[in-house]
Amino acid sequence: MTLRIAEIFGPTIQGEGALIGQPTVFVRTGGCDFRCAWCDSLHAVDTAYRHDWKAMETEAVWSEVQRLSGGQPLTVSLSGGNPAIQDFAPLIQRGTRAGYRFACETQGSVAKPWFADLSMLVLSPKPPSSGEVMDWDAFDACLAVRPAQTALKIVIFNDTDFQWAKDVAARYPDLPLYLQPGNPETDPDLPVDLTQATERLEWLIDKTLGLGWFAPRILPQLHVLVWGNKRGV
Repeated sequence: MTLRIAEIFGPTIQGEGALIGQPTVFVRTGGCDFRCAWCDSLHAVDTAYRHDWKAMETEAVWSEVQRLSGGQPLTVSLSGGNPAIQDFAPLIQRGTRAGYRFACETQGSVAKPWFADLSMLVLSPKPPSSGEVMDWDAFDACLAVRPAQTALKIVIFNDTDFQWAKDVAARYPDLPLYLQPGNPETDPDLPVDLTQATERLEWLIDKTLGLGWFAPRILPQLHVLVWGNKRGV
């Protein structure tokens, strides 16, 4: 099985969502069926970068995960791009037998049978500010093969996104929901304005709690606060 890989890095911490703070090796795929206006991983999305992606056999990916982790089982995060457009079933099976846990984050546009073998599936539907339109039938198909642990994560840039997130939460009330402020500063070579980042977080906290909406967990992008938009951390 050949996979298109943009980068493999770690161990580092998971910077957002349901597994925030957890030691993780990241397998970032190349290619995506979306092109969000504020994408912070264009090097894994835009086909202009396709010559930087590596075609790797499953066993080669597994060997790199083992090397980076020193052979100690931890969480492996499949990210992108959209990892769901590729077949990670052999890698998940290989790693699970060795005691590794696999998590995947995807927008929920493509369902794959291997979702059921994950330890955690994070579905991150894209709000209106992304410029994309969600196909909820496709999203529901992802939920039909979800593992026991599944969560929603929604990025919020403005009031329209916030109301959209409330509507999504009402549509899927049984799923744990994580909200995080959007990060418009995506250039990996420029420092992140931490004052603005904390102001965006404070705005989201105040808006959510001010409306008496207590169901979501509100989190920062922890990796952005620590490392900015550097790649491979």
